[in-house]
Amino acid sequence: MTTKRWVAIISAAVLLVVSIGVNALSYVFTRDFSSIFDEMASATNGYSQNIIEMGSGEDRIAVLTLDGVIQDTGAPSPFFPEGYNHQFFMNQLNDIYEDPSVKGIVLSVNSPGGGVVESTDIYDMIRLIQEENEVPVYVSMGGMAASGGYYVAAPAEKIFVNHETLTGSIGVIMQSLNYAKLAEKYGIDFNTIKTGPYKDIMSPSREMTDEERGMLQEMINDSYDRFVEIIVEGRNMSDADVRKVADGRILNGRQAIEAGLADDYGKVGDAIAAIQEDYALEDATVFEYTMSDSFSSLFGMKMQSLFGGVSEQQMVVDILSKYHNAPRMMYLYGDY
Repeated sequence: MTTKRWVAIISAAVLLVVSIGVNALSYVFTRDFSSIFDEMASATNGYSQNIIEMGSGEDRIAVLTLDGVIQDTGAPSPFFPEGYNHQFFMNQLNDIYEDPSVKGIVLSVNSPGGGVVESTDIYDMIRLIQEENEVPVYVSMGGMAASGGYYVAAPAEKIFVNHETLTGSIGVIMQSLNYAKLAEKYGIDFNTIKTGPYKDIMSPSREMTDEERGMLQEMINDSYDRFVEIIVEGRNMSDADVRKVADGRILNGRQAIEAGLADDYGKVGDAIAAIQEDYALEDATVFEYTMSDSFSSLFGMKMQSLFGGVSEQQMVVDILSKYHNAPRMMYLYGDY
């Protein structure tokens, strides 16, 4: 390698280090460290509390945001930290459960649903808070609160929708790819060694038998009946009335209200005002949970700007997580 090329490489490295140093110093000297220390003191499990409306009393109303597919994909990547994080959300619910000052919850839902287990996790925790702490829950549905998104909203004392909200999609789905015919066309053979005839049920390399389909349908039906049951209980509706619209169809805001699945039109602010009035919480402090201003989140934002957003990367992650893992039952609307 020539001397000129070595000089160019060293110069580029020096410029990179200097650029990083300047950016770091700029960040340090432009920050309000008193606010950072306050955030660090209040941060819990990677998030902190942000005051929306300061009240004069000791009571508080928590505003929770459920945005995205309800799926436990593990810890978020430091490179692309955005998206629904199941453990973070469950931690927030647990904090509320252990906080006697919280007298009301407003849950903002914008989700097509997700995993059966994860949706049940949220539902069970909400019911625990309602029953043991006697804390009311109001829901504000955004653009979409379908399938599992409705499942977690069903126990709420009051549900608000927009006119254009897509909700409903009550039901259970289980999918897998099957490329057996494609493999046969190209002469690809699969060697499978198994301990029982059903060990490779829903295998993508062979056709499903009628007996196997019946087994899976029975499982699906059990989960569906449970879905209907929690709506019957949460909405004080008859089983027959729920099943009229529990065929997988989606509904807009008007249809949801007419079917008994929602109560009124409104957004998050309307839900907050309603719970304040209905439960004499006008003096309560309203707060929300926000992600802490940590190094990983800052680094993630820098990486997002460097790669021009997360849409393409997230698409790859979604595809891999959907088809690489074993098929499972989902409370999910659409092809997410």
